[in-house]
Amino acid sequence: MNSAPPPACLKVALPVPVPGLFDYLPGNGRHADSGWIGCRVRVPFGSRSLVGWVADTGVAESDSGSLKAIEGRVDPVPILTGEALASLQWTARYYQAPLGEVIAAAVPALLREGKPMPDLSVPAWRLTDAGTAGWPELRRNSRVRQLAETLAQGQCPEAELDVRVAQWRPAMRTLQARGWAECLALPPQTPTDRPAGDGPELHPAQRDCLEALRADAGFAVHLIEGVTGSGKTEIYIQAVLDCLARGKQALVLVPEIGLTPQTLARFRARLPVPVHVLHSNLADGDRARAWAAIAAGVGRVLLGTRSAVFTPMPDAGLIIIDEEHDGSYKQQDGFHYHARDVAIVRAKAMAAPVILGSATPSLESLRNADAGRYVLHRLPERAGTAKPPQVRVADIRKLRLQHGIGQAMLDGIAGCLKAGGQALVFKNRRGYAPALLCHDCGFTAMCPRCDATLTLHAGQKRLHCHHCGHQKPKPPACPDCGSLALQPQGYGTERLEEALAAAFPDVPCIRVDSETTRRRDGLAKRLAEAGDGPAILVGTQILAKGHDLPNLRFVGVVGVDESLYSADFRAHEKLAQLLVQVAGRAGRAEHAGHVLIQTHHPGHPLLTGLLHGGYPAFAREALPERQQADLPPYTHMALLRCESVHQEAAAVFLEEASAVFAEERRRGGWPVHSSGALPAGMPRRAGRYRWQLTLNARERGDLQRLLAAALPRVRALKSARKTRWSVDVDPCDFL
Repeated sequence: MNSAPPPACLKVALPVPVPGLFDYLPGNGRHADSGWIGCRVRVPFGSRSLVGWVADTGVAESDSGSLKAIEGRVDPVPILTGEALASLQWTARYYQAPLGEVIAAAVPALLREGKPMPDLSVPAWRLTDAGTAGWPELRRNSRVRQLAETLAQGQCPEAELDVRVAQWRPAMRTLQARGWAECLALPPQTPTDRPAGDGPELHPAQRDCLEALRADAGFAVHLIEGVTGSGKTEIYIQAVLDCLARGKQALVLVPEIGLTPQTLARFRARLPVPVHVLHSNLADGDRARAWAAIAAGVGRVLLGTRSAVFTPMPDAGLIIIDEEHDGSYKQQDGFHYHARDVAIVRAKAMAAPVILGSATPSLESLRNADAGRYVLHRLPERAGTAKPPQVRVADIRKLRLQHGIGQAMLDGIAGCLKAGGQALVFKNRRGYAPALLCHDCGFTAMCPRCDATLTLHAGQKRLHCHHCGHQKPKPPACPDCGSLALQPQGYGTERLEEALAAAFPDVPCIRVDSETTRRRDGLAKRLAEAGDGPAILVGTQILAKGHDLPNLRFVGVVGVDESLYSADFRAHEKLAQLLVQVAGRAGRAEHAGHVLIQTHHPGHPLLTGLLHGGYPAFAREALPERQQADLPPYTHMALLRCESVHQEAAAVFLEEASAVFAEERRRGGWPVHSSGALPAGMPRRAGRYRWQLTLNARERGDLQRLLAAALPRVRALKSARKTRWSVDVDPCDFL
């Protein structure tokens, strides 16, 4: 007698670091059909109850009699379907990550927790009868009166208020307290009657670029290599307007949260539809509403940082990645995806064009343009009357420096301030000094948990490790010899701020780094302190990322020498990009800009190449060097990292993993080179010993096939349970 076929089960992706899907029965007499795929379910998992996503249905891999039933179905209809779910599955395969962890990183926290989909009604405000009668009595030129005048014209959605009335929320609380204003909910598809804002006149290179974009509305990758200030953002806005005219949705990615307010203001002022925002500084409810609005097709434009790339877009028509070269698009925690590359894969699946924009494109993108895979557009001149800055290199060998600053830079700052301009002194290291040294015995303050020196933060009188977060008070005397000759070595932004404030006491000196901008809207507030008059900004790479500072006329770069001789093969590319980007902040308006780079190596080929030929000259030299060395973008890499509190455990695991890769490589015949097990660039961090192994192949497919064959065996190693390890496909960081 034939036994009955096993019942179909739900294959659920759970947010746990275990590959594969987990089988569950639907329970309560329900059938596991395709209508479940893309829904959230609550399931028992050991002693816990987890929220997972149904990724498939099918026959259970184990005895169906031992399967557990789900505890409940969260969504009556799927919320992850079609291309959005397929792209997440591709991402999990390519980056060798569990699908459940990929989905958990891709959706807002409230949805991960099993909360219902948010209400998509649009919050709006209007005047009450009392407000209509009383607002003319308000004091003229007050923000409360300005807000009331706006509401007197009719009900207004909050997104419109963001555009029309600056910082309107405190004023709204005043009106509400008087009973003069009330909130209401508008239907989600309420149209806006605001026309598209007028933009500046385009120069010929911008017009040519837009015409090429308009002629190709299907999938294609357009790389815009435009010098800083060449008007790339205006092209983005015009492309989004064209996308909206076709009835499609647009996604705009920026690398940093700090860029979001400035870019958002420009887009909201110019676009005739609300612009939704998605980044990690938003409240959970706001993130969920933006995600749901775009996923439902109600929202038409989304501006976000890295994780916004996964947002479902049923009517996708355009994806823009601003500053495409920026390392912030690479996720370094959890699973290591690159938002730019995921965006291109999604765009191809959705038959939508992609625009990559940068003054300093990544070598990967330039290589793809050379190979004909990307369409390259060049904007060689700044928009309007702005001229490129004049760049000089200052040789500081044998010169006396004042807290790391040479006399030529002090003279440049003084001349800029005298002319009414603003100056930026760039140093990509926060804190007061990167080391504390005893002048008598040679003691150096080291982190007890890392192979790194402790950075002195003079304002807090503490020593900080910038790698693991360890802190301790600054010692009053040398712990080794008792001497009082403890001296700071090197310079950070805090020390430069102190020195410049003393040298120029009559102008504001404003430090901009991760310490001074960590609070919400911290960057915007620090920049607002500078105003429009003479001022000095002292900052890290935060200031090098696309900010428009109209009155900035002088940029001084301090301390680039440490990056000129780095072991990381990407160090020169990153330094060239950083120097060009920070130099591009100068002279954005009608005033000429000046850039001065201090160095002990004025004849270094990278600096001379940038000085005479700019970033294109650097790229022309760097690409052949990468090709000769068999390095990306001419090859493809994966990095296996592991760490353990016991050095032997980390080394043993990587040795065994290396043997597994070697055996699978011979078995499959895949031409993949392995470095073998090696200590990481920083062998010990946060109390853990770190080892790594690199895999390098000319063909991406060979590398992927080797990873798929070897990683199940690597996970099964007993030594794998004694370490914390991860796989990074297309790594950007090797330290």
